[in-house]
Amino acid sequence: MTIRTRFAPSPTGFLHVGGARTALFSYLFAKKNKGVFILRIEDTDLERSTPEAVQAILDGMNWLGLKEDEGPFYQTKRFDRYKAVIQDWLAKGTAYRCTCSKERLEKLREEQMANKEKPRYDGRCRELNLSETSEPFVVRFKNPAQGEVIVHDAVHGDVIFQNSELDDLIIARSDGTPTYNFTVVVDDADMKVTHVIRGDDHLNNTPRQINMLEAMGANIPVYAHVPMILGDDGKKLSKRHGAVSVMQYRDEGFLPEALLNYLVRLGWSHGDQEIFSMQEMIQEFSLDHLSKSAAAFNTEKLLWLNQHYIKTLPADYVAKALGWQFDALGIDTSKGPTLTDVVTAQAERCKTLKEMAEKSQIFYEENFTPGPVANLDEKAKAALEDLKAQLMQCQEWTVEKLYDIFHAIIESHQLKFPQLGKPLREILVAGASPLPINWIMKLLGKEKTLARL
Repeated sequence: MTIRTRFAPSPTGFLHVGGARTALFSYLFAKKNKGVFILRIEDTDLERSTPEAVQAILDGMNWLGLKEDEGPFYQTKRFDRYKAVIQDWLAKGTAYRCTCSKERLEKLREEQMANKEKPRYDGRCRELNLSETSEPFVVRFKNPAQGEVIVHDAVHGDVIFQNSELDDLIIARSDGTPTYNFTVVVDDADMKVTHVIRGDDHLNNTPRQINMLEAMGANIPVYAHVPMILGDDGKKLSKRHGAVSVMQYRDEGFLPEALLNYLVRLGWSHGDQEIFSMQEMIQEFSLDHLSKSAAAFNTEKLLWLNQHYIKTLPADYVAKALGWQFDALGIDTSKGPTLTDVVTAQAERCKTLKEMAEKSQIFYEENFTPGPVANLDEKAKAALEDLKAQLMQCQEWTVEKLYDIFHAIIESHQLKFPQLGKPLREILVAGASPLPINWIMKLLGKEKTLARL
């Protein structure tokens, strides 16, 4: 059997971190088992689904590097298939037309709530065999009235639902458009999905979906319902906790490797290991190590991971992501230090690439004019003149050579480091960078360093 997983977001907003984690788990399980990872856009909610939201999902998946093997498929392009299944079920008696008004259903719900009963459709139209002329009507699935459904869940174990507790859910609205729970079933059956990894807020949908899959004569996938992600305050992760959109993390200066590494540890573990490459994630991932408990999002931990990747990934790779941050600030980096040099200089000092770009703007300023330097005595002035002369003769503009020149000047003029370093930092960058002096000169380049001196 070929393992086939799917990520099936609804395009009603951005790709959030909870969805990204689900996509990651589904991707890793498919890759671990040399299977197929499917991307399916569940866009049947025509009022709320937008092309912009679809693109936001695709952009998020692309930035994370979670490339689908099949898809993306769009449910709005499969309406003929859904309609055919509904017509088949109506003919077989697996589904039926219902003409109950909203007013009747609302009154029924109020009565059941008042009697402390579970609100559910009472099956009034179940055996009436209404025709197409009985408009307006919805179509309901005729859920089995007896027995039970056992969800063999890879995270929660066996979860048992009584069919008597499950009502006959609507599978087609009065305008003929299919509903979520129904389209999911048809798609999972048609696409031969073997494993469904999704949030545990879908667990209560699963028994209905299993009954419909059985009505289609389809194989039942293995389900794994993962707990939700909480904010650091213990409440469900939402916009009030800050960035929850995947692309917002890109905008804030996080690397995809850091976010993926962080997300994989939210609800999954492999011993005490914290740092995982994508290859290690694929190699070690398994459903039996998924946690039953909700995971709390910790921004400080994510920042720590991000700095780890800034420091350890190849500088030229990190530089490409840093370039996006400079573009966002409207800074032309063609006239200044290479982005690779900026990364090498700043990696130990910055937790995000946005912070790195903001702290490095000074090295690209063309119209910088040094202000007056306070308390510059004659010894320091003489040392600066000597430094300028030696820098003019310097042919090897490297951090090592600049270090040697600077410290030789300090020794020859019998100065302490701050006596020359502090005024020089003011002259070169107005005190705006905490980098070592030799790195400041390296990043400014010979021409800008001499001009500012």
